[in-house]
Amino acid sequence: MVARAYTVAFEGVEARMVEVQCSLSAGTSAFNLVGLPDKAVSEARERVRAALNAMSIALPSRRITVNLSPADLPKEGSHFDLPIALALLAELEIIPRDEVEHTVAMGELSLDGRLMPVVGALPAAMAAAEEDRALLCPRACGAEAAWVGATEVLAAGSLAEVVRHYTGQAPLPPAEAGEVVPGPAGRDLRDVKGQERAKRALEIAAAGRHHLMMVGTPGSGKSMLAARLPGILPPLSAAEALETSMIHSLAGLLSEGGISRARPFREPHHTASMAAIVGGGKGAKPGEISLAHNGVLFMDEFPEFPRAVLETLRQPIEAGEVMVARANAHIRYPCRFLLIAAANPCRCGYLTDPARACGKAPLCGEDYLGRISGPLMDRFDLRVEVPPVAFTDLDLPSSGESSATVAARVAKARAVQDTRFRDQPQMRVNADMEGAVLDEAATPDAEGKALLLRVAERMGLSARGYHRVLRVARTIADLDGSDTVRQPHVAEAIGYRLTVKTN
Repeated sequence: MVARAYTVAFEGVEARMVEVQCSLSAGTSAFNLVGLPDKAVSEARERVRAALNAMSIALPSRRITVNLSPADLPKEGSHFDLPIALALLAELEIIPRDEVEHTVAMGELSLDGRLMPVVGALPAAMAAAEEDRALLCPRACGAEAAWVGATEVLAAGSLAEVVRHYTGQAPLPPAEAGEVVPGPAGRDLRDVKGQERAKRALEIAAAGRHHLMMVGTPGSGKSMLAARLPGILPPLSAAEALETSMIHSLAGLLSEGGISRARPFREPHHTASMAAIVGGGKGAKPGEISLAHNGVLFMDEFPEFPRAVLETLRQPIEAGEVMVARANAHIRYPCRFLLIAAANPCRCGYLTDPARACGKAPLCGEDYLGRISGPLMDRFDLRVEVPPVAFTDLDLPSSGESSATVAARVAKARAVQDTRFRDQPQMRVNADMEGAVLDEAATPDAEGKALLLRVAERMGLSARGYHRVLRVARTIADLDGSDTVRQPHVAEAIGYRLTVKTN
């Protein structure tokens, strides 16, 4: 009779159930592991053997065969150690078979039998809940997995504790969810001297999740402005926090089982590879655009990123998800992020600064910003120039509104959007609007529409650009507390749509 245990294999944020079958048969003493395991899974044989030996459990002189089903699904990671050990212990009749079959297990075994933490406990708990099974995991992963709340989570420190649990000697208590991790202290917008237009664009971007491009000379405050964006964004909702945490769980970014309600803020360096930005590499791991899901992706020195990397952003920006296609895997990750890009006007950085001379103007700026293709630039709803601030102004007292004041307006605008899209689960913010919903919510009044049509014809707006202006105007109206999109809202939205000057 074959003993069975259950675990999961990860395909993106989806955890697919895997049945671990163990059989003892007559023949030459051997320990075979089949079912498309990778190197880490194949090495589980030696870790399981050593862990059992540490508990004074000797393997019989028989042929041991462990099959990971479905056999055509690639198995990667060290979390298969524990379910393999459970299936073997059940086949040896050391622990009851039926108890093991009602549990999804994951965990890496050390040579002395301790259970080491593994990634992916949160999506594994979601899969266990769907199968109406409990989850057994290392103690270090218990607080993270317990956040699901829909299934019992058992967290053990060693294989010996697991055996004592299944034999009734010392049952494991259910794990408790970790503490909500406070986000980093927000930086205040009042710290930024001047740059009122850029601050306004930042507020609109936060309210409707509109992508923003900032162009300005070195030291004008682009990075400083972007760093203050998390301080005006509303906290993650419970559903968003779970979505984001599942991705971070796969990437091993959750600390001590805590889930944060602060929105992610990712700022990759411009030397990052395509796999680092989009996802891929060994195991097709999530990239920065997925780690920024429901949060902010800040790309400083935007034109310095490799051209191929920039062009791969076009489809994820539109679709809100990315398909990482590799020879042995096709993984889909969500990636609804707010893109903030910052760039100098040219390579030397001072093309637009009247106090300095650029010796290669205007070709310097045209060549530099020309690295950003037209289709990609068309996806930025807001484009602002960030002029240099005079050093004499730096000694002036802080002015303008605080982040708390702006955040209150943003939260109010987001609440309006929550009501607007309560019957549209695929839409969450104004940037997602399309079709009939866009026509109903964002059609301006007669004066606003006449203005937009004139400007669209004069500027040669694409259909995408036309609709993006409408979405931004709708967000501006929400911030203004207006039910109708009026001409001033359209005029401001058009002002942010103008192409950034390079000369």
